[in-house]
Amino acid sequence: MTRMPDTRQLAASVDDATLVDRMRRGDPDAFELVMRRHNRRLYRTARSLLRDSADAEDAVQEAYLSAYRSIENFRGEASMATWLTRIVVNECMGRLRRQARRDNIVPMAGGGNVDTDERPDPVEAHPAADDDTPDRSLVRAEMRAVLERRIDELPQDFRAVFMLRSVEELSVEETAHCLGIPEATVRSRHFRARSLLRETIAQDLDIAERDVFDFDGERCDRIVAQVLQRR
Repeated sequence: MTRMPDTRQLAASVDDATLVDRMRRGDPDAFELVMRRHNRRLYRTARSLLRDSADAEDAVQEAYLSAYRSIENFRGEASMATWLTRIVVNECMGRLRRQARRDNIVPMAGGGNVDTDERPDPVEAHPAADDDTPDRSLVRAEMRAVLERRIDELPQDFRAVFMLRSVEELSVEETAHCLGIPEATVRSRHFRARSLLRETIAQDLDIAERDVFDFDGERCDRIVAQVLQRR
């Protein structure tokens, strides 16, 4: 019996223009493929702006619904991914503005120009090794948790740029288009975000070094007891 390809395989095999055409003709399967293709980027973008998983999911859902209702306005001048990212960014910023008004908080302005350095950075995401062992997977999970916590602590404008540039690996031009900011601002914010992450993660490592191979009371008591038994 021939096995049908799963939805993820289909999402990777159909081009955006075909999906847009099918969506305009009311094909619900095409809309599902669009969501599965772009879910990860849109969720990461929303999560970086809102700092809450549930709120990010809600924002992505609202963005998809908005895109579906306005699919006739998609002209293909930017990629589908960029178009959707702009919609989810707008949705998130609207939520943040409403929250700021409720809390009587003025949203933070972006950072100024900073000299950029586009060299690879140790905090940027890397693909998983094929030979991951359970121990390695645990270490990677712990490191990811530390990195996610530190990313959450970045200023809002820096978080969004870092996620799109370092995690989603968008170009400076694509990131600028998604966020509606100049390319120079993308470079400066990305540089500053990486610098802040390096500083905070270095502090975490300094603290952790003090507890490496910690010699706790239980281990001390066990060694003493065993030596006394064997004397």
